[in-house]
Amino acid sequence: MRSRPTRRATAASVVAAALLLAGCAPAEDTPTLTWYTNPDDGGQAKIAQQCTDAAGGRYTIATSMLPNDAASQREQLTRRLAAGDTSMDIMSLDPPFIPELAEPGFLAPVPEHVQAGARENTLEGALAGATWKDTMVTVPFWANTQLLWYRKSVAERAGLDMTRPVTWDQLIEAARATDTQLGVQGARAESMMVWLNALVEGGGEHIIEDPAVPAEQVRTRLDSEAGRKAAEIISTIGREGLGSPGLPTQAENESMLLFQGSTGSFMVNWPFVWPATQASVAAGALPASLPEDIGWTVYPRTTADHEAAPPLGGINLGVGAQSEHPDLAWEAVQCITSAEHQTQYFVENGNPPANPASYEDPSVTEKFPMADTIRQSLEMAAPRPQTPYYNEVSTAVQQRYAPPSDVDPATTPAAADTFIQDVLRGERLL
Repeated sequence: MRSRPTRRATAASVVAAALLLAGCAPAEDTPTLTWYTNPDDGGQAKIAQQCTDAAGGRYTIATSMLPNDAASQREQLTRRLAAGDTSMDIMSLDPPFIPELAEPGFLAPVPEHVQAGARENTLEGALAGATWKDTMVTVPFWANTQLLWYRKSVAERAGLDMTRPVTWDQLIEAARATDTQLGVQGARAESMMVWLNALVEGGGEHIIEDPAVPAEQVRTRLDSEAGRKAAEIISTIGREGLGSPGLPTQAENESMLLFQGSTGSFMVNWPFVWPATQASVAAGALPASLPEDIGWTVYPRTTADHEAAPPLGGINLGVGAQSEHPDLAWEAVQCITSAEHQTQYFVENGNPPANPASYEDPSVTEKFPMADTIRQSLEMAAPRPQTPYYNEVSTAVQQRYAPPSDVDPATTPAAADTFIQDVLRGERLL
């Protein structure tokens, strides 16, 4: 077995490269803070250097990249924190996994002044994903949400007024009428949990009744009116082939490619699809006329009488409870999450800000003409179940709701409820 890297080994290798580029070294007594980042195009490393420069020698930030997929990120972070790893100064955290880290005390308390600044400068949906048991335990860095993207030509043919809220039933009927396909994510992956949760929340319910209770007392609400409607939507798209033959293995990228093609019509997906589409057009891989045919609006409603509850994603920053420099780490977090850096990260890396002020910046509105819709969606967004047992719940949902064509609205919700509760009681295995 390979030994766990020490703080010195983890930070030194990263800092050494930075020092070679910089041509100088920090003072020997300058603390080095390690920031465990999710993979990106170098935006977090750039901000780390900018905040290091701004610190004026008080600290240096070294970045250490986590694995590509969220499940592996969770596993590495959990193991390190449980082992008391003192290098866990700053961590980029996926919101669904925050309760699992907060409940056993793996996260350092957020100072009151940091909380106050975050509450004042963060959109409502992003704040919801930063708390556990009504306490802020992390600080939002960037937020994310899914929009409803549509081909204007198809919406016109279907007779849909996209300036008004639309329902999933209307989109299904539009796809039938125009012989086109819906861009949804039907793979057995986290994207299935994202879709199901948005449908249930959009129906006025929560998947978990009381997320703070012990595992054996957790009760899920998939077999509810909203849960059964969610299953009906997923099942209909799957059984009628409205999500393409590739739906069982279709995640975000695949559904984007479907939407860009000749049978594309409507799609729920994250904002990355806009710069990705623009890049493909510039490279000559897509028609130059395609962007003009793409519109966007807020997420579709599960039922006509309930406002939509778009998915919430993004990254929050937490500080490890065993960090040797928690005060400096929170100071660095404030620098990283400043409006200036959130704006920069959106423009350069395509990840939407959690700070509403960033949406007023001309550089944002120029590159993302749908910025106002993203901001509106983040105000409406609902997090996935905030529970220490999220991994078990999500994995169970993926097993019971994928492929979509196997979902039966009459039996799948109740069977999923029973399965999840049996797993959490230790009576069944995932």
